[in-house]
Amino acid sequence: MEIINHNRTLEQNNQLLVIAHLSQFLTYVTGFGGLIVPLLLWLTTKDTVNGMDEHGKSIVNFQLTVLLFTILSVPAILLFGLGILSLIFIGIVAFIMPIVNAVRASNGEKPSKFMTIPFIS
Repeated sequence: MEIINHNRTLEQNNQLLVIAHLSQFLTYVTGFGGLIVPLLLWLTTKDTVNGMDEHGKSIVNFQLTVLLFTILSVPAILLFGLGILSLIFIGIVAFIMPIVNAVRASNGEKPSKFMTIPFIS
């Protein structure tokens, strides 16, 4: 008879949470790294780092929301330039929110879900 203990203690690693949030800026360098790197960090450490599951889901949901809004804004450029205004707004929010959530993660707080569609719950 084998007894398996599933009680794990999660380590508190706020620096990794901050790195996960700030890795979203790889989108500006590579074009796609802002989704891939946080997704890999979340999938590999969600069971070992306290808070990584919640922050990782928040990051992936935010990046998917930004991608969806960007795709929808491109055809909207033909509608009196509304797409250009929405792209400017998306750019500003996509630059500010990772910084805000990185500060919140370093303080041990929950991430902000501003303008985020919950694809993964």
